[in-house]
Amino acid sequence: MKPYKIIISGGGTGGHLYPALAIADEFQSRHNTAEILFVGALGRIEMDKVPKSGYRIIGLWIDGIQRSLSIRNLIFPIKLVLSLLKSILILLKFKPDVVVGTGGFASGPLLFIAGVLKIPTLIQEQNSYPGITNKLLSKTVKTIAVAYEGLERFFPKEKLNLTGNPIRKSITDGKLSPTKAKAFFKQIPGIPTLVVLGGSLGAKRINQLIATHLDTFKKQGLQLIWQCGSLYYDQYKKHQSERVKIMSFVAEIDKLYAAADIVISRSGAATLSELCFAARPVLLVPSPNVAENHQYKNAMALANKGAALVIAEKDLDLNFPNCFKLLLDRKKRNEMSKNLKTLAQPNATGKIVDLIEALL
Repeated sequence: MKPYKIIISGGGTGGHLYPALAIADEFQSRHNTAEILFVGALGRIEMDKVPKSGYRIIGLWIDGIQRSLSIRNLIFPIKLVLSLLKSILILLKFKPDVVVGTGGFASGPLLFIAGVLKIPTLIQEQNSYPGITNKLLSKTVKTIAVAYEGLERFFPKEKLNLTGNPIRKSITDGKLSPTKAKAFFKQIPGIPTLVVLGGSLGAKRINQLIATHLDTFKKQGLQLIWQCGSLYYDQYKKHQSERVKIMSFVAEIDKLYAAADIVISRSGAATLSELCFAARPVLLVPSPNVAENHQYKNAMALANKGAALVIAEKDLDLNFPNCFKLLLDRKKRNEMSKNLKTLAQPNATGKIVDLIEALL
């Protein structure tokens, strides 16, 4: 029997990319002769991270429509047409048995053409409120894997499969003790660690908040691992000290969660799934700059089950002091950790690959 051939398209942000890589790793572990090709967007995170993970990738010249007036919107139709044409060439040349999309700019054109060519397709929706690309694709794809209940409001009910979000194998396999993880990041033994996550590029408002409250954290007896993002590292590296470790990006995410006692984070769907598995008490500050305000909806899905604290970005100055005090409360932290564990879906990646195998 000839080896399976699969195309996976997902990226633009780590929230779309890392689920795609988790699916690829699981599929490869089951079918070691399988040929896996990634399709991403030129200039985005996947063009760097995918080859480093050992997979081949082809880039499309595509990005999203800007919500503000922008010259980029004028050339969007040209990019879309060229990406559709390139998708046809990729699919005809590679001849995949199945095509998987995890969201991001490139997945739209590729999955659309795959549907036209009658190639079996699956999309994986990470968020509690799907973006427009997956809503449009849902009409033609064969199978939809979702992380939240209630998405029949947006997708054909008969295609839905509740799987949870894929979690990177390094996290699900991680058996690193907090002591060893803290030593890896050169943390001071015996001092609680606050981990700050603003996504791979960084979160401007969260970084401003952390810089403003460094004295507060010190008075509370905390040390920090602060992932400020590649866009902001030069601005904030001056705050580096024995108790404040500043990094543009942390690749060793399993060690980062193991080192954390409490977390302040954006609420991208992939991050939330990882936090549920790691069960680290968390204060979420959803990004207001995302389609359909889906990060806020993701965060509230956890908050409504007592698994997280949430502050809207516009309310940070007013609500942060009291909310952070609550995050430091031992009883509240234990309650959040317990509730996060009940929401974890460590077998999500396996369930999604089961669905892919069903298509094959």
